[in-house]
Amino acid sequence: MPSAAVESAEKHRVARKSTFVSIALNAVLMALQIAIGVFAHSQALVADGIHSLADLISDFVVLFANRHSGAKPDADHNYGHSRYETVASLFLGALLIAVGVGMLWRAGTRLADLDNIPAVHLSALFVAVLVLFSKEGLFRYMLREAQRVRSAMLIANAWHARSDAASSLVVALGILGSLAGVRLLDPIAAAIVGFMVARMGWMFGWDALQDLSDRALDEAATADMRALLLSTPGVRDVHELRTRKMGDFALVDAHILVDPLISVSEGHYIAESARLRVLSDNRVLDALIHVDPENDAVAHPPVGLPSRERIVADVNAALATVGLKAAAVNIHYLSTGLDVEVVLPAQSLRDDDSESTGALKRVDLAALKRRLGARKLDVLREVDTPSTQSGSSTQAGAGADRHESTVPHGTS
Repeated sequence: MPSAAVESAEKHRVARKSTFVSIALNAVLMALQIAIGVFAHSQALVADGIHSLADLISDFVVLFANRHSGAKPDADHNYGHSRYETVASLFLGALLIAVGVGMLWRAGTRLADLDNIPAVHLSALFVAVLVLFSKEGLFRYMLREAQRVRSAMLIANAWHARSDAASSLVVALGILGSLAGVRLLDPIAAAIVGFMVARMGWMFGWDALQDLSDRALDEAATADMRALLLSTPGVRDVHELRTRKMGDFALVDAHILVDPLISVSEGHYIAESARLRVLSDNRVLDALIHVDPENDAVAHPPVGLPSRERIVADVNAALATVGLKAAAVNIHYLSTGLDVEVVLPAQSLRDDDSESTGALKRVDLAALKRRLGARKLDVLREVDTPSTQSGSSTQAGAGADRHESTVPHGTS
């Protein structure tokens, strides 16, 4: 998860910087738009000034979310606080909808009284053009930074600035038309701005709502996750791959299929290797990998199979009748049934093991197999090979090699 942590720190730094630039610019433009809009009798320019005021509020919301989303996981938020950004985007969407509806209402009341629409002063046009170029420049700067750190919240805020530029263009055209003698164009421009703002708010809010509802990654990103898992040595297949958005990151859950006869530790090692591969993708915040010996979506072990405790007890009871005891019992619960491997203690190659072999022949393995309800029962023998010396005495082997060899007492 180091890559996600580094990216998150860079994203928060860029968010602070770009948001402070937006705050400074919007504060100046908002004061200029409202003051000149009132002086020049331009409802469209005043509406655009209110839009800039909404931008200021949204910038502070972004700063708040940026500060809190970077907090480390705690007892109440085990996966971190990345969804603060999503909540902030939802709030921004609701704010824009409210501002847009208010603009539409105000423009509608002005259009209902066309005879009292005042003439617009030329100064309103100059301010509208200044705002247009300022907002377009802000959009390009913010979008470039947001795409560099791949922040959905910052991208939303950048496109918010582009909507400001578009609304300023509409305002400029409305003021120009009003100056040309068509006074109703100014409130029409204000209504268009209101519609644009409300539409943008709906898009942001709906997108954030989907993420809060555990929306998955898109098909291309999900395919990338699957490819990373399948590229892990030991992984035979992947099923039940699920993802859910967590702010600008995602959580990944997957079941991997491994050889059913490997040890638990090897299966765990394969799962951890697969998890690290998924976490190498900087879109992933965390991953949970479940190991399956078979595809449990289509195959399950039969119900009612005996527990390990009962199997070990029955095996040792059968061996005890001839003076033997199992060194280990390996059990495999598969859809095909129960497979049991009984491992007897090692015999030195220097010793005669004919006595223990003869004793084993007196064990009714077929009856034991039936009692366990096993599909397969194998008896294996550990073998100790003597230590060998190579080179100087300091290089002599300090221990014995262990391996399993099948003896001819298995039944299947």
